[in-house]
Amino acid sequence: MILKKSVKPALQLAYVKLMMDVIGRGLVMASQVDDEVRQEVAKFPANFVLSMKVFPHGPAFIAKVTDDHQLLLLNDTEQKPDLTITFKHLSHAFLVFSFQESTAQAFANDRMIADGDLSYAIRLVRCLNKMEALILPKLLAELAVKQYPHELSLKEKLTGAANIYLKVAQSYFKRSA
Repeated sequence: MILKKSVKPALQLAYVKLMMDVIGRGLVMASQVDDEVRQEVAKFPANFVLSMKVFPHGPAFIAKVTDDHQLLLLNDTEQKPDLTITFKHLSHAFLVFSFQESTAQAFANDRMIADGDLSYAIRLVRCLNKMEALILPKLLAELAVKQYPHELSLKEKLTGAANIYLKVAQSYFKRSA
């Protein structure tokens, strides 16, 4: 809690915007390289649109499940997403993205709203948890997720993280080229 009060809103906004972009890209890339995330995404219907955002018009990402059950980031969409996870306030998103509160704890503390089918929201949270467990150092991942996967080997973690980070970096280069 001390960190939240010491960070100015403008810095919170910049940090949450960056993290929202990294998480969106990381989720897409995790769906390409991790079997568990791939299996979860395969259970979403084709053309399913999901988003995560900060209320009212804060940072966000939007992704769509393609016909071959891959996630694809969208710049914008005319249609209402099938599932939207909304942080009620920027400071709530900052708590989660700065690993002061897990996603599950943020839901329990009523800091987030799921607009859409709850089973899909749970599936999305499982995808986010696995991605975070892969890409974050174990100490941070244990703060970010409800339960760190004990069966996650160091080799799987390092390989998964390297593949996801490489693909995320490539996605930034493709965007700027």
